[in-house]
Amino acid sequence: MDMTRRNFIAAAAVATPVLLNANTAFAHLSRGPELKLAVIGCGGRGTGALFNALAASKSSGCTLKVVALGDLFPERANNANNALKEQGHAQVPADRVFTGFDAYKKVCATDADIVILATPPGFRSIHFKEATEKGKHVFCEKPVAVDGPGVRRFLEAAAMSRAKNLKVAAGTQRRHEACYIDAVGRIDRGDIGKVIAGRVYWNMGSLWNVEPDAKRSDTENQIRNWLYHSWLSGDHIVEQHVHQLDIVHWVMKDDPIMVRGVGGRQVRTDSKFGHIFDHFGLEFVYPGDRFVFSMCRQQDGTDGKVEEVFHGVNGVASLQSGHCEISGPNAWKSSGKQTDPYTQEHIDLQTAILKDIKLNEAEQVAKSTMLAIMGRMAAYTGKDVTWEQAMNSTEVLMPETVEFGSRPVAPVAIPGKTQLSLPQGKA
Repeated sequence: MDMTRRNFIAAAAVATPVLLNANTAFAHLSRGPELKLAVIGCGGRGTGALFNALAASKSSGCTLKVVALGDLFPERANNANNALKEQGHAQVPADRVFTGFDAYKKVCATDADIVILATPPGFRSIHFKEATEKGKHVFCEKPVAVDGPGVRRFLEAAAMSRAKNLKVAAGTQRRHEACYIDAVGRIDRGDIGKVIAGRVYWNMGSLWNVEPDAKRSDTENQIRNWLYHSWLSGDHIVEQHVHQLDIVHWVMKDDPIMVRGVGGRQVRTDSKFGHIFDHFGLEFVYPGDRFVFSMCRQQDGTDGKVEEVFHGVNGVASLQSGHCEISGPNAWKSSGKQTDPYTQEHIDLQTAILKDIKLNEAEQVAKSTMLAIMGRMAAYTGKDVTWEQAMNSTEVLMPETVEFGSRPVAPVAIPGKTQLSLPQGKA
């Protein structure tokens, strides 16, 4: 869940998104069919997704009406509503602007066709389940959980959404980016031969931080500074590096056997940074003697790198947002203009709804989220973690219910001392 993305189980049912040619789908209509949109989580990412969706409607051929806004904090919901007015859109009536911990239930009880889920990730599986039960199509920001139970809850709701023929687009926007779709298609058809290894990175400096306020409860302070508390964010490997791990899942076409890795907290020594790590280095082992090396870092003064590289027996594919290329006998470079992927993902969702095209990314984003969670588990504990252990983990970071009050900051994980939480007999 980024501020302007970073400035702030049946696999057959999950189709790899294609760029849907929606520009002329409803050109003969003066206004086009109406879709009603609601937002849960009106911070920077939620408001950004709201305006991405409004921009997308110009290409998908629909009239998009914003019918409800929900956020825990009143000022954020009101700010989003004011932004609608400032950008020339109709505001949401006051009785459709919901706040508090139950705002998501009130939003899902409205007549919205599509609900955007953009709260801190810990809440995601709870909100997705509610939206699915109420029959809503969903744009769901990544990641979709912070622990194994959350992933399992999300997967259960994903199965329900498929059964109801609901459309789900995830905020893993590279799957809607033209150069990525082209590059992965070339990898799939064998342009670099069998993929035997990968290297993926999100290395950067530090991010925003909200100082605690003594007038607020522990819970409120942590939610307002959610990035630094794993019960809300999953740690930055889950919140941010899930993008690269989603590409790994897309390219490797399999679940990993296990992961081992390291991580720590070298520069985030102040308590205002909660308890999360500032770097991870991981090795994911795949069937067929294949592996992927993963690195993510948030430390000021360090070199940045955001990229996915895959090595095949006949070439190498290097993927970055806006530019992808292949070296080797089938050399290729992406070219040409493409729609901003943050808008394209909403074009694809709206068009899938209007034309009843299969689009449900819920399971794939859940599995990508689990890749990140199992990486965190391995780094926190210093233990090798199998896919089965991760999927069956009993570690609960996100409680079923949350209320304002006392909540001590979780201790910093210590490899070798922090234990895996597994069902009895699964160690």
